[in-house]
Amino acid sequence: MAPLLEAARDEIRRLPTYYERRQSALLPALFVAQRELGWLPPQALQEVADLLDLPVSDVAAVASFYRFFFLEPPGRHLILLCTNLACLLNGAEGLRRHLEERLGVRPGQTTPDRAFTFRESECLAACHLAPMMMVDRERFGPLTPQAVDELLERYRAR
Repeated sequence: MAPLLEAARDEIRRLPTYYERRQSALLPALFVAQRELGWLPPQALQEVADLLDLPVSDVAAVASFYRFFFLEPPGRHLILLCTNLACLLNGAEGLRRHLEERLGVRPGQTTPDRAFTFRESECLAACHLAPMMMVDRERFGPLTPQAVDELLERYRAR
């Protein structure tokens, strides 16, 4: 894995100047590293730790706590299925099972062809679309299994 480019390292070095506590720069620094690399391999966690003068164990703990950081290479497309109350009451559980069947993976996994990473999300702030999901940064809903199949076909071709 290639190290971070110098521009990203400079951006991360500047982050602590915006906060009272150095640790407060950790989330933005992880976003910078993931933006550049697409995910956060162990070498990137170590580099962020070194740049912020933080223990790598703290950096790894934060990166593994938040679901929006990838500690393994993600697929080409990210599917986030909303599992909040409105979506659950409107059929999200059935959509989860349908996605598992169609993709051949469970939430938190990436398809063998690396086309999709499938995750559940507590809330995607679109209750009016329940049940809904996001593919990459695009919202879709209300969804049916047939609509999910059409979305998978469309995104797989991209």
